[in-house]
Amino acid sequence: MGVDLMVPKHDVLVVGSGIAGLSVALENSAFDVAVLTKVYPHRSHSASAQGGISAALGNEEEDRWEWHMFDTVKGSDYLADQNVVEIFAKDAPAALYELEHMGVPFSRNADGKIAQRSFGGHTSNFGEKSVKRACYASDRTGRVILDTLYEQCIKHNIKFYPEFFVTSLLINDHTCVGLTAYEIASGELHVFHSRATVLATGGCGRIFKTTSNAYATTGDGPAIAYRAGVPLEDMEFIQFHPTGIYRLGILISEAARGEGAVLTNGLGERFMERYAPTLKDLAPRDVVSRSILTEVREGRGVNKDDYVNLDLTLLGKDRIEERLPDLSSFARTYLSVDVTKEPIPVAPTCHYLMGGIPTDSEGRVVTENGVVNGLFAAGECACVSLHGANRLGTNSLLDLVVFGKRTGKAVLEHLKNSRFETLPGNEVERFQNEIRDLRESMGEERVYAIRKEMQEAMFQKCSVFREKQGLEAALGTIQRLKKRYRNIRIEDKGRTFNQEIIEAVELGFMLELSEAIIVSAIAREESRGAHYREDFAVRDDAKFLKHTLVSKLGSKNPSISYKPVVITRFEPKPRVY
Repeated sequence: MGVDLMVPKHDVLVVGSGIAGLSVALENSAFDVAVLTKVYPHRSHSASAQGGISAALGNEEEDRWEWHMFDTVKGSDYLADQNVVEIFAKDAPAALYELEHMGVPFSRNADGKIAQRSFGGHTSNFGEKSVKRACYASDRTGRVILDTLYEQCIKHNIKFYPEFFVTSLLINDHTCVGLTAYEIASGELHVFHSRATVLATGGCGRIFKTTSNAYATTGDGPAIAYRAGVPLEDMEFIQFHPTGIYRLGILISEAARGEGAVLTNGLGERFMERYAPTLKDLAPRDVVSRSILTEVREGRGVNKDDYVNLDLTLLGKDRIEERLPDLSSFARTYLSVDVTKEPIPVAPTCHYLMGGIPTDSEGRVVTENGVVNGLFAAGECACVSLHGANRLGTNSLLDLVVFGKRTGKAVLEHLKNSRFETLPGNEVERFQNEIRDLRESMGEERVYAIRKEMQEAMFQKCSVFREKQGLEAALGTIQRLKKRYRNIRIEDKGRTFNQEIIEAVELGFMLELSEAIIVSAIAREESRGAHYREDFAVRDDAKFLKHTLVSKLGSKNPSISYKPVVITRFEPKPRVY
């Protein structure tokens, strides 16, 4: 096979060391579990989640899981599978108390209970008014949950492989038997053999020019599943968070508006009253993002520019320091803005992937041919169809914990009746050849130039507002870039920390996913949640109350198919806030 490969063997391989991945690992700590991560665990993108984690605890005011379920379904523009949402809302309180008992240092209210605050789209009595449902630890909620879970993993002697970049799955007769990985520190190639493989790699925000996502968030999990023949679900639904720092994309948490901050336009108006009379600034993210850009389009941006202001000054210095210290620090560091005295310039930034690798409610990866034996997915890279067309704020952290745990339990069941299957030699050899060819490539194209053009095309033509002509132009750009990608040049021929190799592989993944996103968006001729088609500006339940599946094998163009949405309690209604 050319290069002699190390072949470590573990019962369970978890790819990704964020909250979802660590939750899966902890559930399986009685077995031989290994976590492979492109970054060090403390650098996983889960740590950037600021504002909170949702659960109908009722610590501040009356709340019920049924209300949480309704808000999630309505927020999804009725594309979420309601059987999944019911599991999610019911499991939420127990998941929060388990985190508390592990040692997560949640903020407390005057009664010593976990403190809760308002967040966009979360309401009482099925949409009547905003409710305090977001549990939080100041504005660094993701950070403290991640650190606590990592401590628990160390306590349970879980093996970590930091800076191991997973590049492909090893599938033999519809069974996943392991994966291939590139060790960043040494440039060594590795094959890992397993009885169960779990993808928990996060999203793909770096496809877009402006994003709140970390540099490592390049869609690795969905891309390697897609290349292995797994269809991707609902890829057209990309969430743009309304309040990214203008031009930088760094997130200003929705917690600011939950605490009472308001959005104002260039005329000093609180414009959200025009678009969401009941919830105003706490409407769901897709609604607020479109509202901001509508203000800009109609000439009411600040200084006639393409941003608006987020005003925290009315909160007062003490409240900001207690509940939003990181946010205040970001504004000071990146803008030299004192949020106690002046507003923050904000604009929508690419934030979250609602679609991804299709799974059932137990995290098992499913295709048109049934479950892929031994392959699981959890977190943002997975599509259990919880978020549908639009995710509500604070539901992401809860998704990681609830479905990370459920996936972990499903892996436990799988291990009872599984064994180590034979590794496919042809796929291992393909992996070797791919890395060798990359290292030796001497074409005329540079990775950074192709990446920049891809990000620009996706941001301009496939973001908050979309229409057929722009989407088709973006598709043409991506397909031309894929051809240029085959002619790239790698100048760094070394093995140790060769970032050029890493970025080249990541770019290949992002180009594949960009094409999948655009093809899915062209096919959905309606507006629903984060997918807003200006040429089809209304929701069309008769034709498109269904999930998109995009598939591709080999060099063939992507193909589109559909599957039904599961509706149990709440029939689709007009979405008014």
